[in-house]
Amino acid sequence: MTAVGTAGLARCGGRPFGTHLFSVWPGAALAATAFPVRCTPGDNLALHVAVAQAPPGSALVVDVAGDSEYGYVDEVLAVAARTRGVAGIVLDGCVRDIAAIARCQLPVFSAGVAVREAGHDAGGAVGQQISMTANGPAPLPVRRGDWIVADDDGVVCLPRGQVSTIITEAMSSLTRERALVDAVAAGESTLDLLGLDPSRVAGWEGSTEERPRPGLGRMHRLGRRDPAARVVEGLTALRARGGHLPALGDAYGTD
Repeated sequence: MTAVGTAGLARCGGRPFGTHLFSVWPGAALAATAFPVRCTPGDNLALHVAVAQAPPGSALVVDVAGDSEYGYVDEVLAVAARTRGVAGIVLDGCVRDIAAIARCQLPVFSAGVAVREAGHDAGGAVGQQISMTANGPAPLPVRRGDWIVADDDGVVCLPRGQVSTIITEAMSSLTRERALVDAVAAGESTLDLLGLDPSRVAGWEGSTEERPRPGLGRMHRLGRRDPAARVVEGLTALRARGGHLPALGDAYGTD
């Protein structure tokens, strides 16, 4: 692992989108500020407006109320978005023309593929807060200026004003995880490294002596670095993944 990923960000306060969202083409990565879009189910007029209006470098986050009957993003929209500098698109509905989307290398994360074409005349909204109600048991609010990070593991939202805190914690967690992977690769047991109690599992045949509790020993000391330095490193890593992050000072935005 060479950069901060969605799994680490979700562990440290990033708000994950639903598990049903995935990258349209393998290796797609996105890190950009959100430009919310709300489409009327079955219609993508608002998406066309967003492509024309969103600031370059934005991630279009599209609420279609979880509709799976229509392909809201197609080759035409993908090429238009790429040409106008849109960083990527996340939607809780479906897309089509996935081979063409992959060819133009626009990062798109969707709930699936649907061949049926969406309409272009039913209205909607752009630039306003949306609530991704199809993302799980609780709606996920997304506001303009929140940060969206997406990769092969999924999609997370970093609320504006909390970005520096989340990245600081994620970088510390990443440092510890790298050390843990190195220790496991060297032959150490995850039971010992994490202080797990295998006697709770029926059929365990090893020693029942007490193992170190999680948080003790050298694993506990990993990642103790200057928080500001971790923020800078985290922002650099995120920018390397998506290439469209705002300036460093924007990480300290307020609600």
